[in-house]
Amino acid sequence: MYEHKFVKVNLSGFKHTPEQDYHSVVYEHEKEGWELVQIFAPGIKSYGMPSFYELIFKRKKN
Repeated sequence: MYEHKFVKVNLSGFKHTPEQDYHSVVYEHEKEGWELVQIFAPGIKSYGMPSFYELIFKRKKN
C-alpha cells in the first residue's frame, strides 16, 4: 500500500517560470523516502498555459 503527496509549485504571472526551484523540492522529498511519480499541470491560464505544476510523490506506508 502507498501513500501519496501532492506539492503545488506556482508559476509566475508573466514568464510562467516556477516560483520555487522544483528540482530542490524533488531532492528534499527523496531524502524523506518519497518517489516522484508525475509532474502535472492542471491549472489553465490564458492561451492554454498552466498556472501551476503539481508534483505527485508516493512512498510505501509504514
